[in-house]
Order: sequence, then C-alpha cells, then structure tokens
Amino acid sequence: MAKVKHITEPDAFGYQVRIVRRGKETSRYFSHKLWGNRNKSLQAAITWRDQMLVVLKGSKTRFLKPPKNKTTTGVTGVSRTIKYDHRKDKSYLCYTVFWVKDGKSRNKTFQVGNVETVTADDELHAFRTARLFRSCYEHAIDNDIYFDDSKFAGWKKKRLYEDPDLNAAI
Repeated sequence: MAKVKHITEPDAFGYQVRIVRRGKETSRYFSHKLWGNRNKSLQAAITWRDQMLVVLKGSKTRFLKPPKNKTTTGVTGVSRTIKYDHRKDKSYLCYTVFWVKDGKSRNKTFQVGNVETVTADDELHAFRTARLFRSCYEHAIDNDIYFDDSKFAGWKKKRLYEDPDLNAAI
C-alpha cells in the first residue's frame, strides 16, 4: 500500500485510521470484509479521515509544554528581554518569539538596538512585528498550513504589520 497520511494497514483484514490532537486519539478500523473489498475499505477510510480532519481542524498543539502564566508583554509566546553582550560591553533590547517547528522549540529574536539609544518608535516596531510573527504562526497551526518564517527577514526595514496580505491571513 502506498503511504496515506493517518492510515495504516495493521493486518491483512483492514485499514486503521488514527488522528491525534492535543494528546487525544481519534481512530476507526475499516474491515475489508465489512466494506466489500480492499479498495472500498481504503476509500471509506480516506473519506472518514478527511471528515475527521475537518472536525478536528485547529486542534493541533501549539506548545511543546503548557505555557507559563508569566509574560512580560501580555502576549503568549512573546517576551521582552535585555541581553548583555560581554564583548562590546553593551545591553540590547530584544523581543523574542517562542514557537514550535518540526516538534522542536524555536525562537525568533527581534533586536531593537542598544538600550541607551533605542527610541520608543523602534521598540514599538519590534513589538508589533514580534506579535505579528506569533499571530501568523498561530494562524498556520490553527489552519493546518505551513508557517513560512522567511517573510520576516529584513523586518527592520519593513512595516510588516501594515501589510494587508499578512493581516488578512490572521
């Protein structure tokens, strides 16, 4: 059998559909004998799987671990930090977004600049961009679509939160 997502053939008598969302498994077995033959049972399994994916849409886990109630910005997954560079003896203001890609925890840092020279506009720009990054990530997870973080390259020179295409997606 060619590999079909969420469908396996555990034995010679039928197909098994398994979908796991937020730690809860939804499954069903499709017997070849009950459905008439092997092809009909596979088609029934595919149809049921597609229906269940619509029902369970948006229930994928966003976090590897449950989020802590601690937040410095009020936005889940976005934190404001000051990082110290020992080599240059300077402190930098950053907004960091935490997210999950391929089952691994990732982070994207939006560095505002030197704490001594940063302006309120620079800080607001970094915060709004970090918040948009997180919103786009959550939208992708909720709608079972690929999250492309490359759109945020060169963010300092772009006002991505004013882009109607990105805002329409969320």
